[in-house]
Amino acid sequence: MKVAVYRKEHFNAAHRLNNPEWSGEENERVFGKCNNPNFHGHNYELIVKLLGPIDPGTGYVYDMKILSDLIKSHVLNKFDHKNLNLDTDEFRNLNPTAENIAVVIWNILRKELDTKYDLTIRLYETERNFVEYDGN
Repeated sequence: MKVAVYRKEHFNAAHRLNNPEWSGEENERVFGKCNNPNFHGHNYELIVKLLGPIDPGTGYVYDMKILSDLIKSHVLNKFDHKNLNLDTDEFRNLNPTAENIAVVIWNILRKELDTKYDLTIRLYETERNFVEYDGN
C-alpha cells in the first residue's frame, strides 16, 4: 500500500528567458516579455509529492517536518530571492523556464530521498501556469 503526501512551499525569484544562440529578435519573438534584459520575477509555489509506504511504527509516509527542512535547506535557501540566471550555478547555462526549474529541483531532492519514495515536483510559476515532473 502506497500513500501520497504533499508539502507546499513558496519562493520568489527573478529570471530572464533567453537563448544566447538566437538573435535578439528571435528571443523576443519566442519569449516576449519574459526576455526582458532587466529580468522579471515570479512568486513560485512549489509542491513536493512523495509516494510511498506507511511506516508501521510512526504511521507516516514521511515526516513532514523533515521534508520541510530538506526543501528549505536544499531548494529555498538556494533559489529564494535570487536572480536565477546570475545568482545560481544551476541556471548559469540553463534557461530557467518553469520546466527546467522543476527538473533541477527534482534532481536536487532525488539525491536526498530514499528511492522507496516516488518523487513528483509541481511548480506554479503563476496561478494559472504550472509544470509537473516525476523523473520520467
